[in-house]
Amino acid sequence: MTPEPSGIVPPEEFRAALSQFAAGILIMSTLQDGVAHAMTANAFTSVSLDPPLVLVCVDKGVRMHDAVLDCGYWAVSVLAADQQELAARFARSGRDLYSQFDGVATESGPKTGCPVITGSLSWLECRTWATYEGGDHTIVVGEVLSLGLGEALSAGALVHHASHYRELPAR
Repeated sequence: MTPEPSGIVPPEEFRAALSQFAAGILIMSTLQDGVAHAMTANAFTSVSLDPPLVLVCVDKGVRMHDAVLDCGYWAVSVLAADQQELAARFARSGRDLYSQFDGVATESGPKTGCPVITGSLSWLECRTWATYEGGDHTIVVGEVLSLGLGEALSAGALVHHASHYRELPAR
């Protein structure tokens, strides 16, 4: 059987089908000329243990795209169940770049200085290892330089399923 050519699957049906895959939620952050940039993401996964590599997919149409490619360093903070407001905040387009972290508890990552979200389940700091074209996104593979576990490991995780944020109970 020959595969169908690209463009046959309607985007809304594609999005609806993929929404059935539950995914963890994280905030990706970077620094560009000393200014913190961030976005909510769920297209994230581990790639390799040796060397330790992860990937995240970044929409080419958001300002975070150029910032993360320009900087070459970035962090991800895996959100806890009680951090849904942060997920919604950093998913909104058009928010003010200079005030987007106002009122958000963060720490500077020890290797890159990129913001990591206080209270997250875990965090990783990365150096861009490679980038790949991925349609309207760039697939950014990062080598993990440092990481940490949150203090509240008994907290549940924030996930995205069927186009809604949901809380995954603690273990």
